[in-house]
Amino acid sequence: MTAAMRPEPLIFEMSTPGHRAYSLPDLDVPKEKLADLLPANLVREKAPELPEVAEVDLIRHFIRLSEKNHAVDVDFYPLGSCTMKYSPKINEAVVRYPGFANVHPYTPDELVQGSLQLMAETEKYLCQIGGLTRVTLQPAAGAHGEFTGLAIIMAYHKDHGQGHRNKVIVPDSAHGTNPATAAMNGCQIVQVKSNERGGVDLDSLKEVLDENVAALMLTNPNTLGLFDENIHKIAEMVHKVGGLLYYDGANANAIMGLARPADAGFDVVHFNLHKTFSTPHGGGGPGSGPVGVTAKLVDYLPVPTVEFDGTKYYLDYNRPKSIGKVKSFYGNFGVVVKGYTYMRALGGQGLKEASEDAVLNANYLMANLKDAFYLMYDRICKHEFVLSSKWQKEKYGISTLDVAKRLLDYGMHPPTVYFPLIVAEALMIEPTETESKGTLDRFIAIMRKIAKEAETEPETLHKAPLTTPVGRLDEVTASRKPVIRYKKEA
Repeated sequence: MTAAMRPEPLIFEMSTPGHRAYSLPDLDVPKEKLADLLPANLVREKAPELPEVAEVDLIRHFIRLSEKNHAVDVDFYPLGSCTMKYSPKINEAVVRYPGFANVHPYTPDELVQGSLQLMAETEKYLCQIGGLTRVTLQPAAGAHGEFTGLAIIMAYHKDHGQGHRNKVIVPDSAHGTNPATAAMNGCQIVQVKSNERGGVDLDSLKEVLDENVAALMLTNPNTLGLFDENIHKIAEMVHKVGGLLYYDGANANAIMGLARPADAGFDVVHFNLHKTFSTPHGGGGPGSGPVGVTAKLVDYLPVPTVEFDGTKYYLDYNRPKSIGKVKSFYGNFGVVVKGYTYMRALGGQGLKEASEDAVLNANYLMANLKDAFYLMYDRICKHEFVLSSKWQKEKYGISTLDVAKRLLDYGMHPPTVYFPLIVAEALMIEPTETESKGTLDRFIAIMRKIAKEAETEPETLHKAPLTTPVGRLDEVTASRKPVIRYKKEA
């Protein structure tokens, strides 16, 4: 794309020699001494070719760019299985308190009692929500939590003379991180089918259960947004052969305060503080994937754990059976502070109501769209549901990608597309509890309008988006030959 075609020039193209957006004090080190202070191999022979722009132009450039981004603070963001809920701004205020923002990880325990107390209370709350005994806050995100949880399971088996167990069962509707996690832990991945109700097929599960099973990794509700009606039976079958159950907490936004994973038979649970508990997700910041366990797995948690002796909080590294550290220091502490703030602000009843509203919003959308788009599993959903552009594809040649791109023209972010893989032309929609009925009704109207456009003006959808700064991209080339750095033309 040429500079003339771009809606916003690159910062390099705005450069004018001599313009500055900063001022620095005069160098107070004599130039003749610089050679002694700086290694020769680190000294530039010429100045870096950075853009030269005035401060006002710099600020305006990046503000204009920010206005072209979609974000949950701009409009609806129904990204399925990712819980792109609105993040209360009180979270951002609290995490900026100097006592939290400026604390150094090497500070002695006695000088960070408040931070340790916050970590201990966050653990206590997550234990209550999940029905668990202990929780580690170390994992940096959901997938990292999965790795940690499965590593704990493998350590448990090895410690009990069951080191031969290396099979990890994963449903065909699972997140892609589940089989990746199993592979990272050196395990064999075994897939089981879904039944006609969208849950784990018990006959398929029975066929793969044996003395080599280490764990079943399950999201409940699953990526179809459906709560598995046979969860207690599934847990019984896996436990009977000596395996353990791992709970992928990506969808806990549907059940917090209503159902505890441990009560359903899960042995290990991970939560996403950056989803379920409102801290920014996606491009908005780092994650946090705490992992909780039942009593028999506590010894294997990463070090250190936060303990309280009745007088003070301290960090315990003396855990002989621990799997060790999985993250530097204690995890992404700032994200924990935000999640803690959210839990304290809502309280137990508020968390329950958030789940109820998430489920209500999803079912409201599903009921109002299932006659316009194909619904493979027509049953009450939880926090999300999966539609399909199957009808539009078969009748008018309109794909799910066309529908998603057209949504951009109406100012809304598309839902997750083409996942889960067991639903052709999938549109995975999660409204979250933070959206009003007015927003949901506007989304319904837009989706129904797009369904009508597929019938009456399919070429419009093929060319979409038409109103965004950049139109339909060649996504294959962009993926295989990305241009991610500026190269000055000769």
